[in-house]
Amino acid sequence: MTMTTAEADKILADNFAPWVLELGLTVEGLDDHRAVLRLPWSQRLAREGGALSGQALMAAADTATVLAVSAARGAYGPMTTVQQSTSFQRAVTGSDVLIEAVITKLGRRMAFADITMTDATTGQIAARASTVYALLG
Repeated sequence: MTMTTAEADKILADNFAPWVLELGLTVEGLDDHRAVLRLPWSQRLAREGGALSGQALMAAADTATVLAVSAARGAYGPMTTVQQSTSFQRAVTGSDVLIEAVITKLGRRMAFADITMTDATTGQIAARASTVYALLG
């Protein structure tokens, strides 16, 4: 059974640090191998020049991976980031970003995901990431 967005929002609220919650991420959609989150535009997350900071995008990608892994496993369980690599392609200014994390391999002890971060206004890819997670429970 596919996890609901309400269940994913509860995982987010119950398991992430307050500063991650302050990003304002919302769960847009889930299925058995992916999660889509929305990172709302905020001037607080902008760096010099008005572009959304890379740190905010990386945190959103990491968070989306946790929710995608949880959806793929049917529930949240302890896990930790082993590796994250991010490539930035274009600046995002004044627009929300859609973060799509797709599980590419889910094993008993490790999970792998590819993440695409898209400017919600233009539809252009802003960044891509790949993550590796250790599944602890």
